[in-house]
Amino acid sequence: MRVFITGATGFVGSAVVKELIGAGHQVVGLARSEKAVHELAAAGALAHRGDVEDLDSLRRGAAAADAVAHLGFIHDFANFAAVCEIDRRAIEALGSALVGSNRPFIITSGTALITPGRLATENDASVLTVHDFPRIATEEAAQAVTDQGVRVALLRLSPSVHGEGDHGFVPALIGIARATGVSAYVGEGQNYWNAVHRLDAARVFRLALEHQAADARYHAVAEEAITFRAIAEAIGQGLNLPVVSKSPEEAAAHFGAFAGFTQLNAPASSQLTQQRLEWHPTQPTLLADLAQGHYFNGQ
Repeated sequence: MRVFITGATGFVGSAVVKELIGAGHQVVGLARSEKAVHELAAAGALAHRGDVEDLDSLRRGAAAADAVAHLGFIHDFANFAAVCEIDRRAIEALGSALVGSNRPFIITSGTALITPGRLATENDASVLTVHDFPRIATEEAAQAVTDQGVRVALLRLSPSVHGEGDHGFVPALIGIARATGVSAYVGEGQNYWNAVHRLDAARVFRLALEHQAADARYHAVAEEAITFRAIAEAIGQGLNLPVVSKSPEEAAAHFGAFAGFTQLNAPASSQLTQQRLEWHPTQPTLLADLAQGHYFNGQ
């Protein structure tokens, strides 16, 4: 297949590009800069100039493809609601080029806020709205495009997609620990995150594209429940810093804008994904990855 990918040079997207090319697919990546063009060429992919706010470019890229994978997202947490609406418009634009074509469209979402406090499965729709959490705009847009007859698969990623080169939540926690001199968790730290290695996640994207199921949901989750305290302890060990508890009232001052994420209670299952796609994670767990040391080197 000729697959058009947004976010193709990102941490997860670059792994998806490599996975698809390794399986014999042709990849065209959205590139907003010359640097991205060169990175895609080095990976063996073609480049399509534009960005997630250039809706005409998105429509052209999707129209020329056999399948589309949307991984691009603007990681601007200071303007989170605005960038989530940008994502909604990007999905609508990509979907508009696929209506009536029966070509698969993979849309990336997250597992973290589907069913807070209980194990989320692929059969669950989110219990939240954009007023509760702006990122739900992605799931709403996916459903709207599905309702137009597009062959959509929603692929939800763990809050921690880990591996070398990670610049997401775990590195943010490491940065806070370095700055404050302690690795902290909130309360008892018994709230759960789920996690997946980027290479395992990339394989889910490929298998989902090749499976071409309509109105499907997949979870790229290797570990369904890791206590936040265990993550904080691994960071403390990696940095040789004390590990401490913060009260919910202290969390905002300690973690800043990241405080809400530290209190996520978001276990998630991938049992149905593993069955439907015959996918089984093989890469190191999050704690094993942290124990390797690369998260703490050269900082």
